Amino acid sequence: MSETAEFPIRVDQRGPVLVWTIDREARMNSLSRDLLRAFGQLTREAISNNSVRAIVITGAGEKAFCAGADLKERRGMSENDIRAQVELYRSELGPLDRSPKPVIAALNGVAFGGGLELALICDLRVAAPHAELALPETTLGIIPGAGGTQRLPRLVGEGRAKEMILLGRRLSAAEALAWGLVNRVSPAGANVVDDAVAWIRPIAEGAPIAQAAALQAIDRAGDVPLELGLELEKVSYDKVLVSEDRREALEAFAEKRPPRYRGK
Repeated sequence: MSETAEFPIRVDQRGPVLVWTIDREARMNSLSRDLLRAFGQLTREAISNNSVRAIVITGAGEKAFCAGADLKERRGMSENDIRAQVELYRSELGPLDRSPKPVIAALNGVAFGGGLELALICDLRVAAPHAELALPETTLGIIPGAGGTQRLPRLVGEGRAKEMILLGRRLSAAEALAWGLVNRVSPAGANVVDDAVAWIRPIAEGAPIAQAAALQAIDRAGDVPLELGLELEKVSYDKVLVSEDRREALEAFAEKRPPRYRGK
C-alpha cells in the first residue's frame, strides 16, 4: 500500500461472514495497484481467521461493483508496468481464488473487465437487478488479462464466452442468470449485500471442513480427467470423514437439534 493512500476496502464482519466493500466509488470501484494489494492482504488474514466462514465482496454505491482497471492510473504506465500489474492480479487475487472459505460476489452495479474477472474468481455471484456484466477488452485493443478467457468458458461454455469477449457484449442481470453467469438476482428493492448474506446462511452455519474439502474437489474437476477427479474427490472426502464436525452432524441428527460445527 502506498504511504499516502487510504485503505481501499471497507471491512465489516457480520457474525461469521466478512463483507468487503471496495471503497473507490468516485472511480467506479476500479482496480488500482493498492486495491489489488489490499485484496491479497485481507484474503491471507481471512484464511487464517477461524471466526470467518465466508466472504462477501461488493462495491461502494449503487453504480458499480467494479468497472475494471483504473484507466487513469494505467495512462501513466509503461508496457512493463502493465505487465507487472497483470502479475499483481495473479499474486494478490490468487489467494482469493484458492480460498478454502467460500467467496461470494454481491454485484451492486456494473461488473466490467477486471471487475467481472474478480467476480469470476468468486465461488458464487448474486446480482442486483440493475447490474450489468461484460468483458469489453477486445473493443479496447486488448484481451481480458486476469483470467477472463479461462474462467468464463468454464462457467458459461465456449460459445457464449466467445460471444461476450469478441462482441464485447453486455449482459443484464436477468441474462446473466439465464446463462449461469450469476447464481441469483436479488428481489427488486432489496439490498444486494443483505440478500447475499441471508442467502448464504447455510454456508455461515455449515461445516467449514466439509465446505473447504468440497470446494477443493470441485475446483480440481475442470483440470483433470474424470477418473483422476474421482480419486481427488476421495482424498477430499477422507478429510471430512475424520473430522469432529462429521460426528457432531450425526449426533445432532439423532438428537433432532441443529448441529454446532466447530471447524475441527
